[in-house]
Amino acid sequence: MTFSITRAGHIEFRVTDLERARAFYVDVLGFMETDRDDERLYLGGLEERERYGLVLRKAASPGVSHLAFRVSDPDDLNRLADLYQKHGCPIRWMPEGYEKGQGRALRAQDPNDLPVEFYHTVAPRERMLQRFDHYRGANVMRLDHFNCQVPQVQKAYDWFTQTLGFHCSELTVTDDAPPKLWAAWLHRKQNVHDIAVMNGLGPRLHHAGFWVSDQLSVLRACDVLAATGYADCIERGPGRHGLSNAFFVYLRDPDGNRIELYTNDYIIPDPDWEPIRWSMNDPRRATFWGHKPPSSWFDEAALVENIETGELLPVSPPPLKDRPDFVT
Repeated sequence: MTFSITRAGHIEFRVTDLERARAFYVDVLGFMETDRDDERLYLGGLEERERYGLVLRKAASPGVSHLAFRVSDPDDLNRLADLYQKHGCPIRWMPEGYEKGQGRALRAQDPNDLPVEFYHTVAPRERMLQRFDHYRGANVMRLDHFNCQVPQVQKAYDWFTQTLGFHCSELTVTDDAPPKLWAAWLHRKQNVHDIAVMNGLGPRLHHAGFWVSDQLSVLRACDVLAATGYADCIERGPGRHGLSNAFFVYLRDPDGNRIELYTNDYIIPDPDWEPIRWSMNDPRRATFWGHKPPSSWFDEAALVENIETGELLPVSPPPLKDRPDFVT
């Protein structure tokens, strides 16, 4: 491997009303608005040094434009372009400044039809970690990960681990004999995941996960949402995952795009880490306390764009069962 992907960098959601989306993300949840134009809002967390971790783009319908990863060297972009073209994947070069403060970037439709972007250069901003006077809402620190639904998890797992150099922290398998891979949590930075691939109707973006400062931040976010009339946006949680050990709550923005507020997972500093293995039918995998996820958590997710046309891609059903036995 001649390139190095460092971590999940940012995500662009499609929203139908920028001001309505701003009220949810900035006024209620406490994301920081770092820039804007007529089509986009650029939002960031308190810990982030980069200009933004979330972009909201005005569009006719909800969905996801792209998932972005940072690379360690600008020449990595050319090497990745060669790799994707070698595998017959469409690519598109995004000029410097297409996204505010970002240098030249590469977009590709990967073998799983996910729209991914790679970049190296991005404008920094003031790190606000110790500006406690700016803390509000959920105390959002940074983008942490993406979770994607794909029909062929093994195919996606092989691409990310064998071709792109991701490592597996935890995985979920079916109870078949032999078991089949149902979901995998994959990382480049040293925590549980930068991207997860989960069995389901796809390609779709299930959620983007944002790290918050502590468990109280998750609970405070729920209180603030309820107090401001957004209680219906709380879809699942608060709770603790068995998988990843993280404390979480899942929210739906006014367009239905899903985010997770996420904290208290663990680091993986050792090269001989053995992935933790879960049965898909173990309820403690999903919620350590045993609570069942709602059916919407499996049924609903964001469509993703064709990088060449901007149209939302059709989806295909998975050959494996799309939810555990304990969820009806």
